[in-house]
Amino acid sequence: MISSKLDFWCARILRGLIPAAMAAWIALLPPGACAQTGPKPDWSWLPALRVATETDYPPFNYYDEEGQLTGFNIDLARAICKELSINCEINAAEWNTLVPSLKNNEADAIFASLTISSKSLGEVDFTNRYYSTPARFAAKVGSPLTEISVAELQGRKIAVVKDTAHEAFLRDFFEGAKIVPYPTPAEARNALKNGQADLLFGDGISLMFWIQGTDSAHCCEFKGEGYGEPRYFGDGVGIAVKKGNTRLREVLDYALARVKASGRYEELMLRYFPLPLY
Repeated sequence: MISSKLDFWCARILRGLIPAAMAAWIALLPPGACAQTGPKPDWSWLPALRVATETDYPPFNYYDEEGQLTGFNIDLARAICKELSINCEINAAEWNTLVPSLKNNEADAIFASLTISSKSLGEVDFTNRYYSTPARFAAKVGSPLTEISVAELQGRKIAVVKDTAHEAFLRDFFEGAKIVPYPTPAEARNALKNGQADLLFGDGISLMFWIQGTDSAHCCEFKGEGYGEPRYFGDGVGIAVKKGNTRLREVLDYALARVKASGRYEELMLRYFPLPLY
């Protein structure tokens, strides 16, 4: 019974369905409990991993003040290569050349926050997802709101960017709230900051850096938990490999699971994200 429960939760964690930070709270998983989940593949044929990425998506992949390529995706690629004891060859390129680089055998894997979607699945294969971007609510610091619920948000003004999945989600699940669409993210954020809205609903990563940045003047904070319904917000982000390259995908899934189970993944999350995403 214990073994089957452990296998169930390990599988969900390693597939990215549950944030790894929650692992210790689920079924009382001990440290490293999921490290050996699944068979160990052979990667003796893989002396190095040629990683393709791009440079203009901080904190995931960007050039730092010293001109060094860095970011969450870059460090995750290096952690995976270290886990496999192979060389990591990381090359930056324009976004629109990344998928063609796989097809032309110029790269082995893309670490660039490429979203798993029906469109991208038609061009590449993906590992298990390693993060997703939840939708979050933000409110003014000191807001009297104590919880996020349909009842609590009745009549509340919620700023959101017009014609987005976030607006659609609000209209489907928060009937009774006063949803106020804005043309741009900046206008929606200013509406909350200036008191024209009670709440702001949007992309959790963008909101996190706005909340922590100077533009917000530290006016606001997250309220409630994150929402990750795939029908609205996608299936998350995975490492992309060439279509049909099952052998490499299985090796990367194994290494990714090991990095998560070792605690290295959580170290990277804490380094690059000032607030919990979920």
